[in-house]
Amino acid sequence: MARKVHIEAIMTIRTLIRSNLLARAQQHRSRKRRLLLLAAAILLIPVSGYSQGADSSEWQAKLRFHANSAYGLQGLVASATYAGYLQEIDSPREWGQGGVGYGRRLASTLAYSGVRNVLGFGLDSALHQDPRYYRLGGDRLWRRVSHAIRGTILTRTDSGGETFATWRFGSAYSAAFLSNQWRPDRVNTTKLSLAQGSTQIAFDLAVNLGSEFWPDVKNKMLHRRP
Repeated sequence: MARKVHIEAIMTIRTLIRSNLLARAQQHRSRKRRLLLLAAAILLIPVSGYSQGADSSEWQAKLRFHANSAYGLQGLVASATYAGYLQEIDSPREWGQGGVGYGRRLASTLAYSGVRNVLGFGLDSALHQDPRYYRLGGDRLWRRVSHAIRGTILTRTDSGGETFATWRFGSAYSAAFLSNQWRPDRVNTTKLSLAQGSTQIAFDLAVNLGSEFWPDVKNKMLHRRP
């Protein structure tokens, strides 16, 4: 009898260990999927024309630039991928899962992108700021990274000068506060809105880094000389 109880105890422990290992493996796979989705969204943004697009300082060119940034083909793909990332991490959880949950997250992401670019267009047009990112090029890695950081904080003016990127920061934080109005009350807070705006600036930096280095990567992949 004691031996039977001992065997049952061992089997129970083995089952618990196995369940725990399976749960850990599932969590690891889930985290990996999340990271892959986020990486895909980040990689898609730099080639979407967000930081390269306007061909002059005229307002019509800026309008085309922001329209393409929000709803150009690759911009739409990036939004769809980011919505998939939000679906994976179940954010916000009040929107649920499945097709309905994904549809809400995609609609929210697209609406945010539209609001952000409308605000950006209004600011850079009124303040005569150039939303484009200008590559530095060359072979000095840190210098180019520093240039991308500088190009995120500062921006060129229509006259060729340089100033604080009011259009970028103003549109990022304002759009964060506005877009949270249609999100659940739990996430509609000042703290989370500021965090979302800061996250958008970080994405913009990733965009500039992509615009700086992607042509070199593409040339190497295609075995072309820059």
